[in-house]
Amino acid sequence: MPYTFGKLPGDISYKSEHTSFYFPIVTCIVISAALSLLFWIINHFRR
Repeated sequence: MPYTFGKLPGDISYKSEHTSFYFPIVTCIVISAALSLLFWIINHFRR
């Protein structure tokens, strides 16, 4: 895996001398898509 989970390209990271900010927006989108697909598959086979 070329990228570590939680440090994907597109995640917002800002560092200055006294402040640091990190928001994993792309990681959140990937997790959301994976969970949506998982629940769709589970729901599809429960019918």
